[in-house]
Amino acid sequence: MNFRTLLLTGPFLLAPAILLGQGKGVAPADLLKPLKDSWPTYNGDYTGKRYSLLKQVDRSTVKNLTLAWMTRVTPGAGNPEEPGGGRGRSRTKETVIIGGEGPGDIAIRGGSIKCSVLQVNGTLYFTTPDNAWAVDARDGHELWHYFWKTKGGTHIGNRGLGMWNDYLYMETPDDYLVSLEAKTGKERWHKTIAELDEGYFSTPAPLVIGNHIIVGTGNDIDSPGFLQSFDPVTGDLQWKHYTVPMQKGDPGLDTWASLDAARHGGAQTWAPGAFDPETNLYIFGTGNPTPAFTNGTRGSGANLFTCTLIALNVDTGKMAWYFQTSPHDMHDYDSAQTPVLFDAPFNGKMRKLVITAARNGYFFVLDRVTGEHLLTTKYAMDTNWAEGLNKFGGPQHNAEKNATVGGSLVSPNSSGTTNWEPPAFSPETGFLYVPENNTYALYYLTDLDPRGSMGLGGREEVDVGSGGNFLTAIDYKTGKAAWRHRYYGRGGGGGGVLATAGGLVFAGDGAGSLVAHDAANGEPLWHTRIGQVTNAPQTYELDGHQYVIAATGDMLWSFLLY
Repeated sequence: MNFRTLLLTGPFLLAPAILLGQGKGVAPADLLKPLKDSWPTYNGDYTGKRYSLLKQVDRSTVKNLTLAWMTRVTPGAGNPEEPGGGRGRSRTKETVIIGGEGPGDIAIRGGSIKCSVLQVNGTLYFTTPDNAWAVDARDGHELWHYFWKTKGGTHIGNRGLGMWNDYLYMETPDDYLVSLEAKTGKERWHKTIAELDEGYFSTPAPLVIGNHIIVGTGNDIDSPGFLQSFDPVTGDLQWKHYTVPMQKGDPGLDTWASLDAARHGGAQTWAPGAFDPETNLYIFGTGNPTPAFTNGTRGSGANLFTCTLIALNVDTGKMAWYFQTSPHDMHDYDSAQTPVLFDAPFNGKMRKLVITAARNGYFFVLDRVTGEHLLTTKYAMDTNWAEGLNKFGGPQHNAEKNATVGGSLVSPNSSGTTNWEPPAFSPETGFLYVPENNTYALYYLTDLDPRGSMGLGGREEVDVGSGGNFLTAIDYKTGKAAWRHRYYGRGGGGGGVLATAGGLVFAGDGAGSLVAHDAANGEPLWHTRIGQVTNAPQTYELDGHQYVIAATGDMLWSFLLY
């Protein structure tokens, strides 16, 4: 029997093993291990590196990477005689587990797979807004599908699931935390995490740390941001940390015009962060201030703790340190990008580092224990919104680049040099791999009322060109680009980046291809045209074979060596 035949018939031969393995969970202690065979949490492990130790697929073998299977999913309550279920398979009657408190007739508006896919014991778990699936990691056939009947909310995307032992956790656009049985998809409980009528919507993947389920939310109006921790067994709230001052005497209040302005100041927590078990600190980024494009009621101060990297004690929710990456942001440059943790030499001394390439086009290196600022550089070629650095090492906001009646030419646009797409870091090269989009936009001020406009209002933004889209490798020691590979599609880098010990970097090219690059110099070594990649590529190993997976809209693709 040749390998191609085994590939097509393998699921039948391996069925007993699949039944034994499916639904087995991951112990919280296992999440402390380096990323290798499995992919048990949002970034693979707590470091945020998205660096896999697998190296069966390497610079010399990647040319033999070929399709293993693909599967298309259908969000919603399900239809009879619906096609799907992996390569060469179909399901005639879909059984969907249905939950939620909505009426069931609200149209689903966001069907793309933008999440990280968990791979645990031969099963893949992934989401779209209001939906979760388990599929077999060997052949892609569906094991179960859970559908949440929504009350509404913004269905812009869902970043995936968290896993604690045998249970899964997902957030919904209408602001619930839902717990499911990993084996069956059956709902255990759901809890309210924010108020939908206050404009909140929830997209992050919950992060499991010990006995904490860390949950963030988003909001584009004028509400305060916060991060919460829930009990994995009961769903009870453990702590809640507001990311803007909420009471007299709170830190950072002097950077706002008033307490009322701070209480409506934004700083949403819409992307997962990273965790340092040595210090017990959870490190994450916050979103823009509100109103976003006018000074309005927030004044001309730094507006802490918006666009800020924050370190919290994971047991108490108390802040240990912070560093603001976009003081007094005026362009919707959320700093929710993934922070990356590692130990390495810096300026001749071993340091415990955290680095991040921010949406605003700047790169930062900090000491992750103390928050000490070590380096700031402009990694994007065309970024022009700031004038030098302030005394803390953050970019100095240039008021001439605010939205004006006549229009201000700004780079990047509000989508940023990078956005939600997770980067990757290789300890072998010392490079952080990140999408770099050098967009330009004209910002027109449309609301002259000195009180400003609510949320994202008060301006019109017109894209006027680009200086180029790239996959960029940033040397952490200097903050400078070691290499750039130009992408000719819009939004190069797809939904994020993967680095491996095989000396490879995987990313979507923005023009319909998944590409494997040489991590040392960016040279493309392999590509396959599967469509616009919508999540960060991932890798895992089963039965001695390394798989590489990526999503395009409602389709999940899997590749291995042949």
